[in-house]
Amino acid sequence: MTSQDQARAISSKPVIVNPSHLNDPTPNGYSTALITPASGRLAFISGQGGQDQTGTLSPDFGEQVKQAYANLAAVIEALGAHPDQVVKLTVFVVDHDMSKLGVLTENVTRMFGAGLPAQTLVPVPKLAIDPMLFEVEAVVHLD
Repeated sequence: MTSQDQARAISSKPVIVNPSHLNDPTPNGYSTALITPASGRLAFISGQGGQDQTGTLSPDFGEQVKQAYANLAAVIEALGAHPDQVVKLTVFVVDHDMSKLGVLTENVTRMFGAGLPAQTLVPVPKLAIDPMLFEVEAVVHLD
C-alpha cells in the first residue's frame, strides 16, 4: 500500500504514514505522520515528567524517562484509551546529546511497539522543576 493509499484508508484507528522516499524514522522511535479518523475526539495530555507517586525524581536520566512513560501510560488508561491511539508525542530533554537517544528510543518502542506515533524531540536547558531531565506530552485520538 502506498503512502497515499494509507492516507486515504478509512480506519477506526490512526493510520501511520512513512513515505518510502524519506528516511525510515522507525529505528529512532517515531513515525513521520499519522492520520486520525474523521470520527472521535482528541485529548491533549500535559507534559509527564519522571516523578513517582510521591513526587520523587531519580537523578538518573534513564529512570526519569522510564517513569515518565509509565506516568503517560497511566493517563492514557485513565482516558479509556490505549497506546495505539497516541498520534503525537513531544519530548523535552535537558542537555540532550546523542547518548540519550538510545534511552528514548528504547522506552518509546517498549510502549508503542511498531505503532510509533509522530514525535518531536526538543532539547531544552531546563524544565519546570530543577531536577527534571525529561518530559513527554501527547495527543491521543479517542474513539
